[in-house]
Amino acid sequence: MSKIANPGSAPPPTSLGMARLTAMAFRGEPLTRPALTLLERINTDPDDAAAMLDLGTLHMLMGQGQAGLTYQAMALSKQRLYSDGTAGQGDGGVRLLAFAAPGDLMANVPIPFLVENSDIRLDVMYVVPGQELPATVPDHDLAMVIVGESDENRPILERIAGFVGQWPRPVLNDPRRVLGLSRDGVSALLAGAEGICIPATACVDHASLERLSRGEVPLTSLVADGAFPIILRPRDSHAGKGLAKLDEAAAIAGYLAEQRSDHYYLSSFVDYSGADGLFRKYRIALIEGRPFVCHMAVSGRWMVHYLNADMKDSQAKRDEEAQAFASFDQDFASRHEGAFQTLAARVGLDYFAIDCAETRDGRLLLFEVDTAMIVHAMDSPDLFPYKPPQMRRIFRAFQEMLRVRAGKA
Repeated sequence: MSKIANPGSAPPPTSLGMARLTAMAFRGEPLTRPALTLLERINTDPDDAAAMLDLGTLHMLMGQGQAGLTYQAMALSKQRLYSDGTAGQGDGGVRLLAFAAPGDLMANVPIPFLVENSDIRLDVMYVVPGQELPATVPDHDLAMVIVGESDENRPILERIAGFVGQWPRPVLNDPRRVLGLSRDGVSALLAGAEGICIPATACVDHASLERLSRGEVPLTSLVADGAFPIILRPRDSHAGKGLAKLDEAAAIAGYLAEQRSDHYYLSSFVDYSGADGLFRKYRIALIEGRPFVCHMAVSGRWMVHYLNADMKDSQAKRDEEAQAFASFDQDFASRHEGAFQTLAARVGLDYFAIDCAETRDGRLLLFEVDTAMIVHAMDSPDLFPYKPPQMRRIFRAFQEMLRVRAGKA
């Protein structure tokens, strides 16, 4: 097991930080120049692991995922501990150590956004399959598991679960709880919860769906209370990749031809459109069980993502989101208070986020429960003037949780 580093031990190398690099990409800044600068650093010093890690992040942001993972692997072969340059230096503040997994930008909680420009010092320790844990780690006040749930991350979460019980500092986000956040796991966890609507979700193989498409098995044999239309997505897909609504069994064959996978998540579709025919989807962070709204997207399409909801192009939609922010505590959070309490108790994590909506009968409709959802303050304050105050409120709540747990409130 890793030991606490001696006070005089050398600090880990400092990366530019995922939050800073992602903000550059989000604003549309050219990434070629910083990438060339990092490449020059590596050419000058082949052991510059921080430059390799940042170059990997830049490649992922530029859509060159495999190159990004290659540079990341090079970095982690040399160094598995990094200090995040967008966070504070911990002078008088909290020193946080995060347990992370290698992988793409959705593999871990994007925690740099939550502590950016604060007095929280963030050091990240990557738990790499096949590699021993570092012999020493930077001294810290508390640790947090930021590894998100996925098939690829499950062995890493299980490995972390094996040592956090003996970790010499408090650890947030029990990895055993994170392991329960698969789509079918969450469906089972919250089944029958009062005030919550979450369709039964099953992980089914390709052959079973082929039989369903041919009418050889009933839908209810694959998913409890299943009814068309159904929702299908490849297992471990995110951000709507491969997600489809199918109205009848005959449509499944065409879907399978386009979306090749060994396993898929299957559930029934819930029509959550409002009286005006529009769909509204919320992202909400729960910090010690308290809900904070992060965004609310309005769209004419059932598959709502904030970036495809045309929020930038509609003042009316932005006005509605601003009102949802202003009234959230007294309105949405109050209406669903019991659901949020049940959700927090059953999930049992210090920090996580949900994508959700409301059903026509007034229940909280859950689409996803995850720790690695992005919560950020990158949107233009000119176009979204109501967002910076709300995001600062979320970040303050997260940072205050860290201070309390570290005994530095």
